[in-house]
Amino acid sequence: MKPQTLEALYRSVRAAFREAGFAEAELDARVLVARAAGLEPKELVLNYDRIADEVIAELVANYREERLSGKPVGRILGTRQFWGLEFALNEATLEPRPDTEVLIETALAYCEQSHGIEYPWVFADIGTGTGAIAIALLSELPKAICVAVDISERALEAARENARQNGVSDRFLAVCADYTSALSGNLDFLVSNPPYIRTSVVEELAPEVRNHDPIKALDGGEDGLIAYRELVESCKNLLKPQGFLTMEIGFDQAADLAQIAENNGISAISCVKDLSGNDRVVTIVYP
Repeated sequence: MKPQTLEALYRSVRAAFREAGFAEAELDARVLVARAAGLEPKELVLNYDRIADEVIAELVANYREERLSGKPVGRILGTRQFWGLEFALNEATLEPRPDTEVLIETALAYCEQSHGIEYPWVFADIGTGTGAIAIALLSELPKAICVAVDISERALEAARENARQNGVSDRFLAVCADYTSALSGNLDFLVSNPPYIRTSVVEELAPEVRNHDPIKALDGGEDGLIAYRELVESCKNLLKPQGFLTMEIGFDQAADLAQIAENNGISAISCVKDLSGNDRVVTIVYP
């Protein structure tokens, strides 16, 4: 096979992904070719003229076929970027997705408005998975401590390693438990990206999600609201006065969350939209 430059490899892979109809063909191709060449994606364009050796060319070919088979880029590489940090994945974890960064932004805004970034926050992350939400917040809140809860010990293995790799393991307390059962209270805030897909809809999800993400982390029950009811109720006994609960939601669930809050005697609820204009994050402030 005639040697190719990295640019030629990239363009070939990009064309294949475009033909396959991938929404992020350019990004997927850039990430995979860069990884094969030992580069950061942003460095690829600066190395277009570099000749790819046989090892790189073979890696790119393997990545290309895996992606064309429907395997997500994160699963191919075993890692995913989130909030500018790198997170290892395993079969028990969801891939952190860009929309969830709205949750980080929202929680940080509440922290800044109240006691400030330097305050020794104590918070919990329910359903931590890779630890992405907790670790991203710890990276921005230098004196904070997080109790990171997940029902899967396998997911917590990835989360602990991610906390270590991102330099926050001394403030990341991983606990294997269901919802808030292991928490005793006195928290400043709680965050969560819980399962919120209706059971009847799970089978309609894109194959990349349905076949590669753990179903337990997706299926929110018949109405998609099981986790929200549990969290809103339990936070009444877990949060300090004026503590807040920030959660990611489905695009059509804001009204449901408002009703759940009202049923628990709480009216202080706000909603933030994502870049696509969809409702994405709700925050409930407890009296």
